[in-house]
Amino acid sequence: MTKNLRLPTANGAIVPFTAANEPLIAPAKPAGGHHFNRVAYAAAHIVVDALADNDPWLDRNIDWERTIAFREYLWGLGLGVAEAMDTAQRGMGLDWAGAKELIAHAQSAARGRPDAVIAYGAGTDHLQPGPDVTIDDVIAAYEEQIGYVEGQGGRIILMASRALAAAARSPDDYVRVYDRILGQVKEPVMIHWLGSMFDPALAGYWGSADDMQAMETAVAIINQNAAKVDGVKISLLSAEKEIVMRRRLDPAVKMYTGDDFNYAELIAGDEQGYSHALLGIFDAIAPAASAALTKLAQNDLDAFHAILAPTVPLSRHIFKAPTRFYKTGVVFLAYLNGFQDHFQMLGGQQSARSIQHLSELFRLADTARILRDPDLATYRMKAILATVGID
Repeated sequence: MTKNLRLPTANGAIVPFTAANEPLIAPAKPAGGHHFNRVAYAAAHIVVDALADNDPWLDRNIDWERTIAFREYLWGLGLGVAEAMDTAQRGMGLDWAGAKELIAHAQSAARGRPDAVIAYGAGTDHLQPGPDVTIDDVIAAYEEQIGYVEGQGGRIILMASRALAAAARSPDDYVRVYDRILGQVKEPVMIHWLGSMFDPALAGYWGSADDMQAMETAVAIINQNAAKVDGVKISLLSAEKEIVMRRRLDPAVKMYTGDDFNYAELIAGDEQGYSHALLGIFDAIAPAASAALTKLAQNDLDAFHAILAPTVPLSRHIFKAPTRFYKTGVVFLAYLNGFQDHFQMLGGQQSARSIQHLSELFRLADTARILRDPDLATYRMKAILATVGID
């Protein structure tokens, strides 16, 4: 099968390209399992049933077999799974009813293998923001979702709340909500600070449009409740802000980088500390993540960076503005790599990126050695190109 094809560029030209790089092979699973010196979660996407007879913009049509198989693949590489999160189109195609199904299926699969590390997003997305929504309503919504996850035996990632962002009138409202919720959880949770570039409805979270001022409130809440907080995932796409916050956290609280632009340097760390990982890009570059983390655990920092460095331009492209559409690139790579037989998404989100964007993604994935089977990836890229008249 030929690896040659013609790809459009940003200036409208159509130029030849050949997928020339050998795929990166992740290390085989050791007999005793993977042993990383960082905790690493991949926020995982979902696979839809493209043959379902429904209204794709309105209905859930999830292929549970393929969706769970991908989680098994991540576990096999030593990565944890961050489930029912933004990467799974939570709030952009996956509602709370669908998330409950996903959580139940994933937790059932996790029970069957001792190496399965998994945590689940619990938020308030079944509560529509509006002028009549009160802080007590937000608390009750959090309690409902937390109760479901804990009832399934799952660990919690406490997701940022659109309803809270709309209802809060001051930082004190955030203090009230988080103190109340953290006082009730059965096990320490991960707190998720998702920036407005990922979700515009979360602008002004923690009571301020200024991230550094917002951080004051967040750090105070987290450190006051450190016994109930495993860590905080920060997704602001700013290494500088993450490092500032990391150094201010209670020593018992982990920092999980959610920075899909600067993850390599943040995970590597500095003389004052490092970040663990909870990243959407780890879904797309799972073999590279596993291989790099293996090298880091062996104190081979040069090899760690050599593996991850080529993935950073790919990640920055996938997560470029409008960042909330990054899920399209993640699922596109899953299609190219044979984890699903189609390029379809909940809510028709496969249409959220241009053919130029997807073509550049293909080039960068080849450079990063992320295409598992370049022949298959080229064949499938040609199928996508044909839909826009490029043969």
